[in-house]
Amino acid sequence: MKQAEEIFQAAHAGGPDDCELAILVGRDGAIHMLAESDWGLEPLRMHYGPEAIYRIRRSGGQVRLEARSWGESCVLQSGRPDPPLRTALPDFPRYCCNSTVL
Repeated sequence: MKQAEEIFQAAHAGGPDDCELAILVGRDGAIHMLAESDWGLEPLRMHYGPEAIYRIRRSGGQVRLEARSWGESCVLQSGRPDPPLRTALPDFPRYCCNSTVL
C-alpha cells in the first residue's frame, strides 16, 4: 500500500497532461514501464509475472491508480479538480463614477 500511495502522489503531482502507464515491478526489483498499454492488470500479470503491478490513468485532472500484487489489490482515485479561479471577470460591469457636486 505504501508503494501504491507513493506512485499515486507522483502521478498526481506529474502535471495536467492526460496519460496512461503500467508499472511492473519484478521479484528482483527490476522495473518495467509500459506507456499506453490497453492490457488489463490480470493479463499483464499473467504475461510478465511481476511481483507487483500498477496502472496509472490521468485524465481531465483526475488520477486513478490500480495496484495488484500476489493476493492483494487496491484502487486509489482523486476527485474532480476544483475549477480554476477566474482571474478576470469580463462579464462584470465596470462603473465609472465621475460625479461633481455643485
